[in-house]
Amino acid sequence: MHQFRKPKRFVADTLHRYSPRGLLLYFLPMSLIPATFIALGKGYLPGVLVNASGFALYMLAAWCVRQGLQAEHVYTQSRIARPPKWPLKMIAAIITALTTGMIAWLGALHSLPVALLFAGGAFLGMYLSYGFDPLKEKNIVVAHGYSRDEILKTLEDSSRIIRSIEQASDRIRNTELNQRIERICGIADDILAEIEADPRDIRRARKFLNVYLDGARQVTEGYAKAHPQTQSGELEQNFRNVLETIESVFQDQHKKLLEEDVFDLDVKIEVLTTQLKREGIL
Repeated sequence: MHQFRKPKRFVADTLHRYSPRGLLLYFLPMSLIPATFIALGKGYLPGVLVNASGFALYMLAAWCVRQGLQAEHVYTQSRIARPPKWPLKMIAAIITALTTGMIAWLGALHSLPVALLFAGGAFLGMYLSYGFDPLKEKNIVVAHGYSRDEILKTLEDSSRIIRSIEQASDRIRNTELNQRIERICGIADDILAEIEADPRDIRRARKFLNVYLDGARQVTEGYAKAHPQTQSGELEQNFRNVLETIESVFQDQHKKLLEEDVFDLDVKIEVLTTQLKREGIL
């Protein structure tokens, strides 16, 4: 029985997802729970509303920070990315500032100027602790014949396919095959990095990305779906043969990309397609 090993990118993303950063905000408003019940016991309705609302708003701010940090992590780790759709860290800072000011003014009964100082301090604290959301798209030089949006879409679609291959590998309990798939994904990421660095390569790489990368996804997902239902050694060997071909071609095309050579894919695409059908993977 082969030991199952998670791909490195999966492990890194999992560790970040459970990072303690931002969790403190979930604990800070806990003091508002007894304050709410004390106000309730005294029959002080404004105190109940302020403390309960403050608790709910702080928890919302904590959730926004966590989501914003995860979105920022994806943006930072991706070679090609647009900024997060929503500025969640900024939203969290605003919510925290307004909530702090509200509690200082209506809950602790400070004067409005003092409450505004508390609000400003909370906003500054959020900025110093977590920063604000990235706002700029990562620059891509426009290549002749392709618009900036076309280049970005090609790279984003290709990156999603690579991540799909990694997710399919996660369902395959075979260390050797996992390692081979991880190498294939690593080479594919390197190819995307080369295209991002010099978008003129998009002309030569687009056919490669559309045909080979998608073929690798279909092969991996097909085997991941089929192999738990059968112990066929022949199917495993067929899949291994196809992966060897894909890895070899990926390495060859990456080398040619670095050498600024023209992708001679037509014959190899036909050979790979024939092999995939013959091996019964697709």
